Amino acid sequence: MLSLDKVFNAQTVLKSIIRETKLVRAYGIAPHCELYLKPENLQITGSFKVRGSAYKIAMLSDEEKAKGVIACSAGNHAQGVALAATKNGIKSLICLPDSAPISKVEATKGFGADVCLVEGCYDDAYKKALELKDSCGYTFVHPFDDENVIAGQGTIALEVLNDLDNIDAIVVPVGGGGLISGIAYTVKQIRPSIKVYGVQMAGAPSMYNSVNAEEIRCLESVSTIADGIAVKQPGENTFRLVSEYVDGIALVSDDEVASAILGLMEKQKMIAEGAGAAAVAAVMFDKFDLKGKRVVSIVSGGNIDVTSLSRVIDRGLLNSGRSTSMLIELIDKPGQLKEISRIIADCGGNVTGVHYEKGNTESVNGCYLRIEMETRDFDHVNLITQTLKNEGFKLI
Repeated sequence: MLSLDKVFNAQTVLKSIIRETKLVRAYGIAPHCELYLKPENLQITGSFKVRGSAYKIAMLSDEEKAKGVIACSAGNHAQGVALAATKNGIKSLICLPDSAPISKVEATKGFGADVCLVEGCYDDAYKKALELKDSCGYTFVHPFDDENVIAGQGTIALEVLNDLDNIDAIVVPVGGGGLISGIAYTVKQIRPSIKVYGVQMAGAPSMYNSVNAEEIRCLESVSTIADGIAVKQPGENTFRLVSEYVDGIALVSDDEVASAILGLMEKQKMIAEGAGAAAVAAVMFDKFDLKGKRVVSIVSGGNIDVTSLSRVIDRGLLNSGRSTSMLIELIDKPGQLKEISRIIADCGGNVTGVHYEKGNTESVNGCYLRIEMETRDFDHVNLITQTLKNEGFKLI
């Protein structure tokens, strides 16, 4: 059974394996509260997952260790299992969804595991892992629905409580629920006055739906940039613990998470993956009543693929008004582009792209001009838009 003693034991066992990540005060991200970040993106595998998997493997019998372990994962749990198994001289086989970022697949192999790519999402990889477990005699290391794994994740709460006094709330990303179960259980045993809030993606609200329905619900599909928490169904243990110890769960959108990733990069010089930025997004966009409160957000991981990061940055810039695109209908005559460029420059905008196209305009001599530019915020976009209109240009 999960117990506080088990969480403290996990902390002792993990001392030689994990990196203790110190809280970082965040400025300029959520000015309405006093925000601290728990940077598990700086953990030894780039994610908190190594805590739970390493403790689970440490608790195996010699016979189980001899047969090897198997796991399934969107990527971060895979790396944790691979590292922990390799450190113990144990064979490991990891089933990953074929949609997992290449960086996570290669990192898993780099930690010494064999990899089996499975078509579909996490839940499909889970089914495949169970099949191989039965046929090959491996011990299955569940990514979240296991009390030893949950106890390992609970060590994060011990570190947070040791680092900072007078905490009002801890905000945690939620996929299958292992992380928030460990944190919420531990916090409520030691300092029950602290609120523990969960955050799921609007495109993968399995725990959110289950808690609201007061029974485990399974999603037909998931769709989110936060692949680390794209889980169709929560576990039985995690559902029970979340229902009992968590004070509330909110949903965030892909756009909000993209803005959080951008904010962490610019304000904190910190790289987070989608799942890792979910809790920060919830604080940024006021999903909970945290005004004037001392808040800790768990940045659960930083294993984002570089190509994905580029797309997320572009999306974050658009969503925060840092870049914009305008389509202007013109009469095709000399000097038009020069005048538009002058207006944008006078307003402080920076043109980064120009595309000219003839189209089905009202005038036979008409054309379209698409202008891409860097801007400061949405107020700046509105200033440029209104100034162009005031100068007689027709914005489509």
